[in-house]
Amino acid sequence: QVQLVESGGGLVQAGGSLRLSCAASENTGNIYQTGWFRQAPGKEREFVAHIAWSTGSTDYVDSVKGRFTISRDNAGNTMYLQMNSLKPEDTADYYCAARYSASGWKYWGQGTQVTVSS
Repeated sequence: QVQLVESGGGLVQAGGSLRLSCAASENTGNIYQTGWFRQAPGKEREFVAHIAWSTGSTDYVDSVKGRFTISRDNAGNTMYLQMNSLKPEDTADYYCAARYSASGWKYWGQGTQVTVSS
């Protein structure tokens, strides 16, 4: 069972950048996808981006396209979310997740808070 630990959240002004990291506790060779989700106060958790480990293909929610970039290191144990041109509406708790098949996201990190001030 993979363990996921996020880091890199914080407070930033609108227009600024942050990079989130998600470290996996074991080799991620059998993982199908990893992804980032976020949950703003009073709202449901939403998908942000995911990356396929075998192909490197990515997908993003429309609201972050062109601003956020998901990636992983060559060793395969850490995933990143580079967030540029941040907006106040990006304020949320950000969670990384992993799954071993196309079924539901089964493994979650504890979350890291991102606050964007206007």
